Amino acid sequence: MKKKLFIISNESVSMYDGKYYCDNIDLKSTPDGLNKKFEVNLLARKSRKKRSHEIKIKKIKIFSNIFSYISAAINVAKEKESKYLIISISPYTFLISLTLKFLGKKPIVYLRSDGYEEYKAILGKIGPMLYHMMFAVMATISNFISCREYILKGRKGKLVSPSQLDSTWLRQPKSLVMKNFKLLYVGRIRVEKGIYSLANLIKNKRDISLTIVGAEKETSYNINQSNIKILPNQTNKLKLIKCYDDHNIFILPSYTEGYPMVLLEALSRRRPVIIFNEIKHVIGEKKGIFVSKRNFINFFGTLNNIKKNYKKIQQDMKKNKLSTNKEFIEQFVRSIDDFK
Repeated sequence: MKKKLFIISNESVSMYDGKYYCDNIDLKSTPDGLNKKFEVNLLARKSRKKRSHEIKIKKIKIFSNIFSYISAAINVAKEKESKYLIISISPYTFLISLTLKFLGKKPIVYLRSDGYEEYKAILGKIGPMLYHMMFAVMATISNFISCREYILKGRKGKLVSPSQLDSTWLRQPKSLVMKNFKLLYVGRIRVEKGIYSLANLIKNKRDISLTIVGAEKETSYNINQSNIKILPNQTNKLKLIKCYDDHNIFILPSYTEGYPMVLLEALSRRRPVIIFNEIKHVIGEKKGIFVSKRNFINFFGTLNNIKKNYKKIQQDMKKNKLSTNKEFIEQFVRSIDDFK
């Protein structure tokens, strides 16, 4: 008989026609993968907007306020022989973790990004202080799993290598001749994702075009430039792969990232990736990732360097060892099982 695993997330989930949807692809696939080993129950915040990716697991509950969320946590804490997986640190998940601790449970916290940088980008100077308080407390009352060692800030924890890749992503990519710069960004359109600073960087540059895949329905964005095209979220895998193949450079302008899935997707299609200084830690040993400063002179120099050496860069990218989602889930299950 499977053990119960309660996944408690700060991500917003919407329900339409009896089905549940989220925007974060990790929240879609990770519970589904873990459901093969555990009886997964997902608890999440309720969203009024329809999200992009359908969550396939059956046992899902969503809550419109923190009080109903805490009430649910109290109920699930009564379950025997169960485990509790908290996705990221936020005020919501912090209070849920305290509740579980008070009821004699020790949750597992999965850290996917550096909250210090993320909270700084969103809240300014007060952000890192707020996150530090939550992080310090949760480090004493929970076990950590992280996708990066530096995110643990010297605390003990298990390390995993997230991936959404499968054999379809790893098929031979379409080859391109490098002429103009056809940039692609896939992800949410948020200030902390750096997309607005990128738009200013390439403003009025006719030889640089940018396609943004990630617009939410019924949402307007203050980006009106002739060289920028904004497309909705793409949930069809083959169509998304075509988006990568139709562009020659992938760009990730975020101010903070942990282990971005889109970076792995771009590498699997052998598209060189440009990032900025703030997230240079994501490179690791991967080939084909280039770091630029957030100014046009340095950025344009990076573009020209890629253009000049495009074929060689793509050849080097063949050496990248990219893990699959199956390998990630197996690694995640072992990490959860190791915590008694």
